[in-house]
Amino acid sequence: MKTIKSILVSCMIIALNLTTHAQSTLSVKQIQQKSIEATRVSGTESLNKMTIINQHGQKRVRQMAVITKLCDNGNTEKKLIRFSAPADVKGVGFLTYDYNKKDDDKWIYMPALRKTRRIISSENAKSFMGSEFSYADMTLPNIEEYMYKLLGEEMINGIVCFKIEIIPVNDDVMDANGFSEKIVSIGKKDFVLRKAIYFDMFGEKEKVMEVESIVEVDKTNHKYRFKKIVMTNLQNSRKSISEIEQIKFNPSIPDDYFTTRYLER
Repeated sequence: MKTIKSILVSCMIIALNLTTHAQSTLSVKQIQQKSIEATRVSGTESLNKMTIINQHGQKRVRQMAVITKLCDNGNTEKKLIRFSAPADVKGVGFLTYDYNKKDDDKWIYMPALRKTRRIISSENAKSFMGSEFSYADMTLPNIEEYMYKLLGEEMINGIVCFKIEIIPVNDDVMDANGFSEKIVSIGKKDFVLRKAIYFDMFGEKEKVMEVESIVEVDKTNHKYRFKKIVMTNLQNSRKSISEIEQIKFNPSIPDDYFTTRYLER
């Protein structure tokens, strides 16, 4: 029995060493790419809640339905968000085409105006629906628009993470996305983002995003969603919390849902 246990322990150590070696051979850019891939799911339907807390602790809660689907052989993730409550945002819709290697397309529909408006890249840094999340936070980053540096490792909520510095490649990217530097913590085991610190144009800390919980949506391919995210603005003491209340894996969502015509329904 001792021999069998010894063999099993030895196999576990070897497997762990092989995993660690594979991770250590990845470039920082490859780690970031794997982090992006870890949250690209074939298709989902979810009911979400966003809580916006001002500097006085007053709360506004918004309910929304979210559907997503990977298209173009996984190179584009399409997402439709439709707000259902409270009354002042009911019917507002947001549609994104999140491309791997080019600028994303974003549209917002305002029912009061009965009009769909395209969000241009220079607006990416603006607040999304009055929250501390920006339009840029609604999609995954274009990996080619940033430079990466491994700063080491750190522990986030018991998870060992890669600690990485991310800097825009030029002023245009910096201005469009609203930060001069970002330091992220990515889980070494699952490559899921756990924390991000944003620095403003003057190099001062501005916001901290903390992923408090995740959910494995596609268990076959080990794909995840952020179940609860807290974005704290260190400069104005405001906070926004995004939570998934219900989620279902569904890669068969009709393509017609991701059109401006459907957005306006």
